[in-house]
Amino acid sequence: MDVLLVDDEALARNELKYLLHHCEGISSITEASTVQEALEILLTESIDLAFLDIQLTDESGLDLADKLKNMAYPPEFIFATAYDEYAVEAFEKNAEDYILKPFELERVQEAVRRVRERFNKEDIVEKQEAQSLTRKKVPIWDQDRMIMVNMEEILAIEASKGVTKIYTKTKTYQTQTSLTYWQQKLDKQMFMRVHRSFVVKIDEIQEIQPWFNHTYRLTLTGDLKIPVSRSYLKSFREKVGI
Repeated sequence: MDVLLVDDEALARNELKYLLHHCEGISSITEASTVQEALEILLTESIDLAFLDIQLTDESGLDLADKLKNMAYPPEFIFATAYDEYAVEAFEKNAEDYILKPFELERVQEAVRRVRERFNKEDIVEKQEAQSLTRKKVPIWDQDRMIMVNMEEILAIEASKGVTKIYTKTKTYQTQTSLTYWQQKLDKQMFMRVHRSFVVKIDEIQEIQPWFNHTYRLTLTGDLKIPVSRSYLKSFREKVGI
């Protein structure tokens, strides 16, 4: 599982990260110190489980939990805090668990184990659903409804400022689904990631323009401008043959 730690105290994050390295099934650990930073990570990276502190600097982990509920595919979340008085409210927000500082290894392991067992069951269901979907259409959550959009219609996907935008030939949709999710959902022969915040459809690239620091700026159908960052430059060149 890919884990996100949200806590404004570096020492607390380091302590929990150390304990998580002793838990089975943890693939990666990412850190955030603010709600906004956490939301940016959730939209650009694949996160299965988030540990949320309650009292952040001028913010609340409880507010972040509310924002997670608005995501189409939110991660499981566990509150990890020094305050025990918020437990009832935390579970009302569908928290998977509520652990108190100072953290104990066995307590953290137990919380992770329960989430991991749920994931193992849900993986089977997701694989069955994926097999039943047609390859040419993908579901997009548009506010409170799901719309099936032809993959051929998608030009690019952008994750920025807590929102994911799906640009199509006729309309732009806004969702709370992460960019990593879309990378996994879309045909890898048709789409590729070219930036931390962008995935593009290769066949819709109309122009490749040299840009800052030896990178490129792409012009897609509809005059949509997309940057190619240095970290994706090599894979982009190989994909398009330049």
